[in-house]
Amino acid sequence: MSSVPESAPADAAAATAAPPAAAPAAGAGRLLLAVTATAAAAGLASSVLLWQKLGHIQEQLARQSQDAGTQAIEARTLARQAQEQVTEAAARLAVQEARVNEVALQRAQLEELMQSLSRSRDENLVVDIESGLRLAQQQAQLTGSLEPLVAALKSAQQRIERAAQPRLAPVQRAIAHDLERVGGASVTDTAGLLARLDDLVRQTDELPLLNAVAQASAVRRLSGQAPAASTSAAQDSVWLAWLQRALDVVLDEARGLVRVSRIERPEAVLLAPEQAFFLRENLKLKLLNARMGILARQFDSARADLQAATNALNRYFDPAARRTQAAATALQQVQASMKVAELPRPDETLAALATAAAGR
Repeated sequence: MSSVPESAPADAAAATAAPPAAAPAAGAGRLLLAVTATAAAAGLASSVLLWQKLGHIQEQLARQSQDAGTQAIEARTLARQAQEQVTEAAARLAVQEARVNEVALQRAQLEELMQSLSRSRDENLVVDIESGLRLAQQQAQLTGSLEPLVAALKSAQQRIERAAQPRLAPVQRAIAHDLERVGGASVTDTAGLLARLDDLVRQTDELPLLNAVAQASAVRRLSGQAPAASTSAAQDSVWLAWLQRALDVVLDEARGLVRVSRIERPEAVLLAPEQAFFLRENLKLKLLNARMGILARQFDSARADLQAATNALNRYFDPAARRTQAAATALQQVQASMKVAELPRPDETLAALATAAAGR
């Protein structure tokens, strides 16, 4: 208890003596407090600014998120529309493809039909030309003239030129070669030979026989005196003219009763009158057989018949008569005019037509 009062005056003295040393420490604390408050205020202000900035950022993010959502919705709408448009376009494309395929199929069918028609037309043209050439060849063989064959080749050439088909170009070249070859060929003039033989057949009945020389001379004398008789008839009366002619005929018959001549062919002189008809008909048959041989292009047979006709003409008919001499000359000309020449054939054209018909 006595120790406490002793320490109290010491503390009081210390307290009275301490104030001068604690004053600087109080100023430093206040400064520190002010700094701390300033720092706190600055941190608070920065926190407020940061919070405001964060709120602004959040607002921007919210707006951007809302805009992104809106844009996503619009994008989904656009995507849906695009998908619908794509689907519609795909459907339209499928329809267009179907139509294109249908049009392509129709075009292919049309082209095939056109090609078929073209091939059919070309085939008909080839067949028609070939049949025409074969018919012209037969006509040329029958008539012995190249005119039908030349005409058929020229007609075929013109028809092919009008057709203007490239696949028929080899046929056109073959026709040109055959035309050149046929045009340079020489054949027998069958029409002229047939005309001469027809004239000989018509003249057969007028040819004088060898045993009718006296009658032929009387006829010639009467024909030579006919103008004089007509002159005398003009001067005298008609009865005197007829009397003169009758007298001449009687005198000619009287002179023909007795005739002296050299007999070189007894079979011709001793020919009976009724056999003269058959002799002339036999000569006509030989000439007609020769004509048929020429038409059939059998020149050897025709030459044999013409030679037999020449022998009969020289044996049984009067060689001094002009008609007989003219007939003999005509027979010689016919025999000399016959030539053994084969008619040219359009083999190259027919081969080209067969190739074109086969489609190669």
